[in-house]
Amino acid sequence: MGYCPAMIVLGIETSCDETAAAIVSDDRRILSNIVRSQIADHAPYGGVVPEIAARAHIEAIDGIIANAMAAADIGFEALDGVAATCGPGLIGGVIVGAMTGKAIAAARALPFIAANHLEGHALTARLTDDIGFPYLLLLVSGGHTQFIAVEGVGRYRRIGGTIDDALGEAFDKTAKMLGLGFPGGPAVEKTAARGTTGRFNLPRPLKGREGADFSFSGLKTAVRHAIEALPPGAVSDSDATDLCADFQQAAAEVVANRTSHAIDIFKEIHPEGGVLVVAGGVAANRAIRSALDEAAAARGFDFIAPPPALCTDNGAMIAWAGIERLRLGLTDGLDFKPRPRWPLDEIAAA
Repeated sequence: MGYCPAMIVLGIETSCDETAAAIVSDDRRILSNIVRSQIADHAPYGGVVPEIAARAHIEAIDGIIANAMAAADIGFEALDGVAATCGPGLIGGVIVGAMTGKAIAAARALPFIAANHLEGHALTARLTDDIGFPYLLLLVSGGHTQFIAVEGVGRYRRIGGTIDDALGEAFDKTAKMLGLGFPGGPAVEKTAARGTTGRFNLPRPLKGREGADFSFSGLKTAVRHAIEALPPGAVSDSDATDLCADFQQAAAEVVANRTSHAIDIFKEIHPEGGVLVVAGGVAANRAIRSALDEAAAARGFDFIAPPPALCTDNGAMIAWAGIERLRLGLTDGLDFKPRPRWPLDEIAAA
């Protein structure tokens, strides 16, 4: 399919605990972006329960898409394609969104794009800031922490990543250990804002080491040990606030250090590049953003962080990924199989 200046795509996202749909046009306008969070459904369990998530997607998906179409004030005849997340993610939820997208594409004889959820995050900065290739991406979320050289649509090179836990998982587990509720990331950030750093001696895993890999398992374990070392009984408010402050500071220092190394590696590959982009749910954390901004500035890189609503899971990023691929004539058959695992850098090899 050739490039059309009036291309409009429906994007569907159901990879975890948000049911989302959006309408985006190829002039970078978000005509609608509807997200239904399942926080209340999962809060009693302290984390996302896959079976509950899948059922919630089934119940919500039709209404969410109808709301997105109504908010954009268009009918299905105005669409030029349908993009749906087909992985990676919780497979039950992924199947719900993928099958719904396929059904719409089949009924309306529209091109279907099997979107990689991670590619949606990777290309969001091109939707929000219209940046060119190449650029360095830090994808940091509950399930992913990795540096990617974004060299083009479908062209990704992994520079570094976590060797154990994702940073978002460390935030969530810290919140759970302190009884702060779900989701953990915002709870830890809010609690840390009332705390004072320096009370708890937490490690900075891999800080100063060569390369751009991360490790957060030891930091998470250190938080548990710090809690166990407190006097018996409930953790006090000052304990929680100070521990969150020290945890967040340790995480930010590690991220800044690893980012400096990743920029140096990226510059060796792409001397012409000069932009660092952050995406994923943890990118909404202000301390992490500040650390990244400082690390980028110290290396002469510009720093781009999309609005928080476009860093967490949403349909607009999937619609935009669909537009990017449609421009290049890259579509998928209705027999595309949803995938629970789908590393971003494998797209280049496909």
